[in-house]
Amino acid sequence: MANLSVEICGVKLKNPVIAASGTFGFGREFDEVYDISCIGGVSTKGLTNAPRLGNPVPRIAEGHGVILNAVGLQNPGVKHFIENDLDFLKKKGVAVIANVAGSTLEDYGTICHTLDGLVDMVELNISCPNVRAGGMALGIKPENIEEVTALSKNNLKKTPLMVKLSPNVESIATNAMAAERGGADCISLVNTFTGMVIDLEKRRPIIANNTGGVSGAGIKPIALRMVYEAAHAVKIPVVGMGGIMSGKDALEFMMAGAKAVQVGTANFADALAMPRIINEMNGWLDKHGIKNVNEIVDTLQLN
Repeated sequence: MANLSVEICGVKLKNPVIAASGTFGFGREFDEVYDISCIGGVSTKGLTNAPRLGNPVPRIAEGHGVILNAVGLQNPGVKHFIENDLDFLKKKGVAVIANVAGSTLEDYGTICHTLDGLVDMVELNISCPNVRAGGMALGIKPENIEEVTALSKNNLKKTPLMVKLSPNVESIATNAMAAERGGADCISLVNTFTGMVIDLEKRRPIIANNTGGVSGAGIKPIALRMVYEAAHAVKIPVVGMGGIMSGKDALEFMMAGAKAVQVGTANFADALAMPRIINEMNGWLDKHGIKNVNEIVDTLQLN
């Protein structure tokens, strides 16, 4: 058995597989299927200061090799999370990463201050493409990324800050460097691409919000390229995601420079995806005589 443990910003994970935000809730439902203590961490459902009902339905649609979602950050609010879900996750022994969002800069500062010292890490959602206010604008321009990162970091005295980057940008490397300048301890990418699916008979978009975030196996090659570019533009750790469906997929992201990975859409297709991915990673490492998963990080050799 290879050593799968990794460390990011002083946070130790038993393995590099993290549940991606929005695909795992707060872990309770999946814990009924398997003991979620086997995974490295959980990035929570996106949290806002006040509860959100989210977007109107339909919110989910399928494409070829992808799904689209426009849930709109439906969540019970940060106070409810702290009172009802945080202890559950802590008792499972996973790294607790609170994914947070806001409609204004001040929202981010407030929620980071509230969570400081309570979770292992805060992940800024500044890139969600289905929220009309705040997220998209803050996640596109480098100067806005730097500003929201600095404000959030200023409100986190005890907890490391991860910034989740949007792929819907001109230069992912430029935006990664903006997050680093703003004080991010690490970055994660990619969030979903913006897309649309159409009901031909109705001549309308299937999703009520018209557009949604595209995720799933189909985005992996683009996500992999962006992770490589970002990882080689900054000195802070990178967490990669986007279309990871297997252990080999996860190892490819790490080979491209990611210290850990997040698994999202795969959880919808296979409730046991993450324990399977962990086992597949271990099997590949054992087959190739690699004793520690960290040895694979940033070992990609370009042609």
